[in-house]
Amino acid sequence: MLLRITLLLLLSVMPLAARAEIKAVDIYSQEELLELIRQGSELKRVKQDDCQLLKDIEAHASVLKEPLYQYLWGEMLNYGVCTKADPKRGIEWLRRSAEQGSPEAMLKLAQYYNDGKFLTKDPERAVYYVFPAASGGSLAAQMMLVKLLSEGHGTPRDYVLAYYWLYNQTFADEKTQQQSQKLLAKLAKLMPDSQVKRAQQPQLHQ
Repeated sequence: MLLRITLLLLLSVMPLAARAEIKAVDIYSQEELLELIRQGSELKRVKQDDCQLLKDIEAHASVLKEPLYQYLWGEMLNYGVCTKADPKRGIEWLRRSAEQGSPEAMLKLAQYYNDGKFLTKDPERAVYYVFPAASGGSLAAQMMLVKLLSEGHGTPRDYVLAYYWLYNQTFADEKTQQQSQKLLAKLAKLMPDSQVKRAQQPQLHQ
């Protein structure tokens, strides 16, 4: 509300030509923000909106404590988008989002640990973060988990579950499906045939 009032005050004293170039931006809905994050275009969108939502985004993260906005605010701090870069605070906001159960934040932290970006490279810690996201149904997290396990990280106790989750996924495009099949084939080489057959069943029986 404060942002909109400020914009109205600015518009009242600006020339008509300048007013035509400014367009007020509404805060993103949860569904819209989730889609932006999954597309990897959330920071680009914030820039396109000329940073008009900076204070709103920070408020949704720190006051309302909404996980998706904690994720967004963390990434803005990590990369210095519309604010001064501060990866220490950015990673902390990602952790808060992950602690509230955000699979997007879990996956992002896993990626940073795996790549050694902002954090010490630690594939085992990456497994720690990506596992719960994978268990919640995130396809991207399941693919990353299978990849990490097939590279020798994590524990063999998780092979069957990780294989089962990804094997029984639904794929929206052929490219992703082929990538998943290649990852499953690599993990299968580390598993006994009996475990592979068990993980390929419609229902996983203990």
